[in-house]
Amino acid sequence: MDTQHGAVTSADPAGPRRRGRPRSPQAEHAILAAALELFAEYGPDALGIEQVAARAGVGKATIYRRWRGKEDMLLDAVGSLGSQLPVPQGRSVRADLIAILDGICKEAADPRRARLFALLQGEGARYPRLLARYIETVVEPRRQVVASVLRRGVATGELRENTDIDAATTLLNGAVLASMAGQAQPDARYARRVVEELMRGLGAR
Repeated sequence: MDTQHGAVTSADPAGPRRRGRPRSPQAEHAILAAALELFAEYGPDALGIEQVAARAGVGKATIYRRWRGKEDMLLDAVGSLGSQLPVPQGRSVRADLIAILDGICKEAADPRRARLFALLQGEGARYPRLLARYIETVVEPRRQVVASVLRRGVATGELRENTDIDAATTLLNGAVLASMAGQAQPDARYARRVVEELMRGLGAR
C-alpha cells in the first residue's frame, strides 16, 4: 500500500488499472502556485485547503487525492520553488559571481519570495520540515553554485590558494539577506559592488 496516495501495489509488472480520472499536471501546478501565494499572504496557520482549492479552481477532493494534509501540500509547494540562476560561463570568476549574485538578488526582490522566506524563518521551529525543504531546494543549490565558482577561481589562480570557500559563500549570501531585510538597496550595480569588494580580499596577488 502506498501510504501517501493509498494506491495498491501489485506484483504484476503492468499492475491493475486505477479507477477515476488521471491526474492533471495543470491542476497540480495551479494548486502548488495557489498554496505558495496563500502561504505568503497569510502564513501557514491561517492557510486552509478550502482557500487553496478556491484559488486554484479545483475541488478539495482534487487536493486530498494528492496530499494527506496541508503540510504535505506545502512541502511540495516549497519544493517547487527552486532557483533559476545563470549558468557560470567559466571565463572569469568575477563575472560569474556578479551574474549569479545579481540573479539571486532579483529572485529575492520578488515580494512573494521575500515574504515566504520571512515566514519560514519565523515559523522554522514550528514547521521544521518546511524550513528544511526550503534550504534543500533553494538555499543549498545557490550555495553550491557559488562555491563551485570560488573553487574554480582557486584552481585557476584567480583567487588566493588559502581562500575560505565556506566563509566567502556565506558572505555573498549575507549580501542577499541584507537586501531582503532592507539593510541594503540592491540597484543594478549592487551585485558588482559586493563582488568587487570580495575580490579585493580574495584576489590572488
